[in-house]
Amino acid sequence: MSRLEIDLPKRAEVVMEGLYKDLERRIESSPPGLCPVDMARAFLELCHAQTCGKCVPCRIGLGQLNQFIKDVLDGNATMETLDVMEQTAKSIMESADCAIGYEAARMVYKGLIGYRDDYVEHIQNGRCTCAYSQPVPCVSLCPAHVDIPGYVALVGAGRYADAIRLIRKDNPFPTTCGFICEHPCEARCRRNMVDDSVNIRGLKRMAADYAGEVDPPACAPSTGKKIAVLGGGPGGLSAAYYLQLMGHQTTVYEMLPELGGMLRYGIPNYRLPKDRLDDDIKAILKTGVEVKYGLKIGQDISIQELRDQYDAVLITIGASTDKKLGLEGEDADGILSAVQFLRNVGKKQIMDLSGKHVAVIGGGNVSMDAVRTAKRLGAEKVSIVYRRRVADMTALPAEIEGAVAEGIELQTLKAPASLDVDENHHIRGIYVTPQMVSAIKDGRASIRPTGEKDIYIPCDVLIVAIGQNIETKHFEEAGIPVARGKIVTQSSGTFENMPGVFAGGDCASGPASVIKAIAAAKVVAANIDEYLGYHHQISCDVEIPEPSLHDRTPCGRVNLTEREACERVCDFDGVENCMTEKEAKQEASRCLRCDHFGFGIFKGGRETLW
Repeated sequence: MSRLEIDLPKRAEVVMEGLYKDLERRIESSPPGLCPVDMARAFLELCHAQTCGKCVPCRIGLGQLNQFIKDVLDGNATMETLDVMEQTAKSIMESADCAIGYEAARMVYKGLIGYRDDYVEHIQNGRCTCAYSQPVPCVSLCPAHVDIPGYVALVGAGRYADAIRLIRKDNPFPTTCGFICEHPCEARCRRNMVDDSVNIRGLKRMAADYAGEVDPPACAPSTGKKIAVLGGGPGGLSAAYYLQLMGHQTTVYEMLPELGGMLRYGIPNYRLPKDRLDDDIKAILKTGVEVKYGLKIGQDISIQELRDQYDAVLITIGASTDKKLGLEGEDADGILSAVQFLRNVGKKQIMDLSGKHVAVIGGGNVSMDAVRTAKRLGAEKVSIVYRRRVADMTALPAEIEGAVAEGIELQTLKAPASLDVDENHHIRGIYVTPQMVSAIKDGRASIRPTGEKDIYIPCDVLIVAIGQNIETKHFEEAGIPVARGKIVTQSSGTFENMPGVFAGGDCASGPASVIKAIAAAKVVAANIDEYLGYHHQISCDVEIPEPSLHDRTPCGRVNLTEREACERVCDFDGVENCMTEKEAKQEASRCLRCDHFGFGIFKGGRETLW
């Protein structure tokens, strides 16, 4: 009998697997602004190298397409070349024997339609329209364009207060964002080419924890102008902060008892401790921003009255109302919107859920906040009911993992069909229709019913977290354009028929992240300043440490740890633990300082806000 041997990977296979992983890291860390035509060429060459070469469409056709793209990049192509490329790509798609050839040709074909202007620019003007306007990936991907390499270097040097000052130049909520920012800046961090992205949010949190109280910069001389800001959420407060620094007296109108908007009344304390939110708000109010509480626009004061009293009015009311399921019986007792549920908790109006079964419909961060809050209020069983898969949830992966660790049940691929309401008009359950994944549309798998019978999920409390809306009635009556539940502005945040009135943030863009609301506030504050006849610039005189020339050897990423699930689920204290100073210095040392090396050396200075 012949002896069998265990099939071990050959050395070549191991090396090739390592090369593929290296390529994957490089693709992941490719910065924004790359030429799409050159990217098409690189992808086409990769596909061409992987085909078997047996069929003519792949062996010859892909080679021809590659040469055409090279001619475009080298300035040797004409407009007729694009027509030939399009026909060649379609021919390969129709005749290739394998998926590699088809997908490679399809990618080129889609590019010829989707970014044809880039091809034309290369042919007619011999240049690329995607030049590096911002060569530092983390700064480019931060909606507020915070100087991330700068404050990371300051944290590495132990200058935590200076790090907070630098962050506040572009983001007046450094502490808040250290806790809850979705950190898009980390997505294309070039450190991915070495090992893993730098923990940028964790370093911001660490700087906020160790800096102590940091006063805001001095305001410019008073301009004598007065501005009203409607809404004391992150967008309204950010705009007020920058306008006050410019010398314009700003007054914030807030309908609730305290400032913060959804930061205070939408995000639970275990994610964002409210005393830490107050640290940011106190710094904003120290600039001289005035606040009027308990006044609701359209009820206690009108937009016309504010226009008469102020030189400019900014609408930043956010998205603070809920969307409905549209099912019969939705007004039954025990059915709450996630917005109202979380707001009540924020107001200390605690609901006793001891021994109850709670179901939450939705798969976003708000639904995660709702289920984890319900668990802390004593619910015996808490379930998320979501019509898609876990992979399709819009909630941050860390939030989903945290909910599961705390005992939350995920019931996915179940679409709400009808409500079961008892004779006392109280919810007692929900019928859901089983779903299955289907065709991929716009990069996301769609769903359709499986045809199976509806499933019954009993619950004592049903919380709906399927999205947020804004209150537009008063603004429509005042003549402000509204469409699809959003205030419609020009690109500058203004209205053609109402000079001096501006809008920005969630009420104009739709619900978005905190950092996006802050970014929108920066833009609209600059536009208000210009409207009033000024061009203020906000500077930061913090000196950034020179980059170290030490070797960047591979090093693991420091992630923030969390309190044990069995302990944290019993209270509303903060879940995450901060980095130690030793961990922060190591993590900061992993930064490749893209702001100094390579194209980053040519990037704009740190003097201006915009």
